[in-house]
Amino acid sequence: MDFEREIYTKLGKNIRKYRLAKNLSQEKLSELLDVNSKFIGHVERVERYISLKKLIQLSVILDVSLSSIFDFKDND
Repeated sequence: MDFEREIYTKLGKNIRKYRLAKNLSQEKLSELLDVNSKFIGHVERVERYISLKKLIQLSVILDVSLSSIFDFKDND
């Protein structure tokens, strides 16, 4: 796995972890983020990449810091 894909894989896992902690479905989080209903699922499975702008919005919606979203220590 190349380095970039590895980062996005870990990022997707963290997004899923924080989404589930808020009891949000992929579709509901996509709606709150104002994106296609399948977008979050695609990001979590690394089928699409997410922009920094959307990551910032996501951190606000999920009420977690960007540094938490990028904390990959427990994500191996």
